[in-house]
Amino acid sequence: MNTHQTLWYRFASASLIMLILLCFAWEMWLAPYKPGGSIWVIKVLPLLFPLRGILQKNIYTMQWASMFIMFYFIEGVVRAMSDADPISRMLAGAEIVLSVVFFLSTIYYVKPFKQIAKAAKKQAEADQAKSTS
Repeated sequence: MNTHQTLWYRFASASLIMLILLCFAWEMWLAPYKPGGSIWVIKVLPLLFPLRGILQKNIYTMQWASMFIMFYFIEGVVRAMSDADPISRMLAGAEIVLSVVFFLSTIYYVKPFKQIAKAAKKQAEADQAKSTS
């Protein structure tokens, strides 16, 4: 793995962990819907599903998690535009930034693997065409 891929992997894993911590703290202490914590803290649970695969550098997990994270981007945009509490709007901005960082870093981490797979498929098709002719 080259240094760029290592950097993208670190960005992906760090942004996911920070997003988990942010969402948990947001709904429990920083700006919950109800004082003392909110049931909305359960929004952290779906973020835990890809965590293991991301930490293990699983390409498949990175691919689906990069699409899945867009739900958190959307939530951040909606809450940044609609919440009355300025702290909540600031936290929504942080959620937007972390979800974008995660999305971009996973895309750039996976890109070389996708190129290798595409080249291998093209080579296999060429080999198959040679053997049939």
